[in-house]
Amino acid sequence: MKSIFRLLTLVVCAQFGTLVTQAQDAVPPVAEAAPVAAEVAPAAAEAVPAAAEATPAAVPAAEPTAFEKDVTAYFDNVAATGPLAGKPGPGHNAFIMICAALVLFMTLPGLALFYGGLVRSKNILSVMAQCLMISGLVTILWFACGYSLVFGEHDPAATPKWAGYLGSMKYAFLEGVGGAPNANYTGWPSHAAFAMYQLMFAIITPALIIGAIAERMKFAAIITFVGAWMFLVYFPMAHMVWGFDGKFNGVWNGGASTPGIDFAGGTVVHMTSGWSALVLCLILGKRNGFGKQPMAPHSMVLCMVGTGMLWVGWYGFNAGSALAADGLAATAFMTTTIAAAVACFVWGVLEGVTRGKVSVLGLCSGAVAGLVVITPAAGFVTAKSAFIMGVLAGIVPFFACTKLKALIGYDDSLDTFGIHGVGGTLGAILTAVFADSKVNPNLISDAYAKVNGLAKFFGEDGKASSGLLVNHVIICAGTIVLSVVVTAVLAYAIKFTIGLRASEEAETQGLDVAEHGEEGYHGA
Repeated sequence: MKSIFRLLTLVVCAQFGTLVTQAQDAVPPVAEAAPVAAEVAPAAAEAVPAAAEATPAAVPAAEPTAFEKDVTAYFDNVAATGPLAGKPGPGHNAFIMICAALVLFMTLPGLALFYGGLVRSKNILSVMAQCLMISGLVTILWFACGYSLVFGEHDPAATPKWAGYLGSMKYAFLEGVGGAPNANYTGWPSHAAFAMYQLMFAIITPALIIGAIAERMKFAAIITFVGAWMFLVYFPMAHMVWGFDGKFNGVWNGGASTPGIDFAGGTVVHMTSGWSALVLCLILGKRNGFGKQPMAPHSMVLCMVGTGMLWVGWYGFNAGSALAADGLAATAFMTTTIAAAVACFVWGVLEGVTRGKVSVLGLCSGAVAGLVVITPAAGFVTAKSAFIMGVLAGIVPFFACTKLKALIGYDDSLDTFGIHGVGGTLGAILTAVFADSKVNPNLISDAYAKVNGLAKFFGEDGKASSGLLVNHVIICAGTIVLSVVVTAVLAYAIKFTIGLRASEEAETQGLDVAEHGEEGYHGA
């Protein structure tokens, strides 16, 4: 074997030596070619100046075509002016429709489960029936005239005296609301998508009031109240804040008399529902046995599930209010998350300090309070500001739901006022404190904001001045007065006609059976 191995080694070495010799023999021709290349180099060098002289001047960049400008407008979320003008942008359109579904998800089933878990088991279906019936009623009103009264533009040649407080009937029965964008409100989403998105806000707002009057108000009285309340409170308030000629619309109305900012509904949704809820529960009175009998939530599991649905749906509420799938929507998504999480944590800490235990109910309440407070500011503030707002959202509503409620002695069954009324007011005020034009350049760059004076409230550092705070105090005061006065008038009108409150017998039996003939839990 050793002999064979040596023989193979000699053969391999011989072959390797042959390859090396061949490689060495091939080198001289390459070396000989070098002088030739050197001789050619001067000629090439001489040709360089000539080539440089022959190089033409730089051709100026071609002017973007109309189509290219529209594509740029699509990414900048501004209206198209070329061949894409009047056509919906697929991405932005899909975003708004998804957000609309998320906001409806907040009510059905989010709010229904959240409130349903907090009431006693004999009243869970009454809460769910109220949420469903309100959804149907508000949709009908929105279709007939509600959308138009909020977002219908007035004829500039014949503007009525009440313009700025309520819209026109231009879009009654959703006439003219189709696939093309409405340039007064959106750059790319369809008018129809925008109308349906705003409908979901209109649905959840009166549904929030249910929490204050749960377990004792007649079903017919609730529906009657909501129908009238939409015309007298929600439609006017939504128009004043978001309407094209709304008197409080600082970003989009050059003629706004008191320019303010509300990104997703701190005043329109939470303040109106929260303050109305307080008045309604005071007029309605306390539940039978309140303060004497245990009225603990029958299912914190349902409450927790509902809270999760509300939190998820709130991204459609706040991020969707950017009305485009753009960077501003991402900012609102971020600030919403921070405020909700911080408030949830702070509320839990306060419970641990004051009660010795942290409850799931407290954590759920804290999360919702954070979501409420950040709503008007979501697209106007930095992450740091959102954190601070979250801390305050965990503190102020906490004491409103515990100390203030006990001090005054009202029976706000599910703390609608403490979370939405107090939280919404706090959020509206803090929005004026923390708004930053570097976060949302529309605050200073928009032509309307320059005309009505909103832009002057922001300095070079982007921070808001006290002028905006003064305006927001005025707007909050107006919102409270409108909500309180109208609710009181409606409540007493219903009380002395069809009656507000269920009978004592019905209340004892439970509204599920007494008013709906059903039970949420058979055999319970």
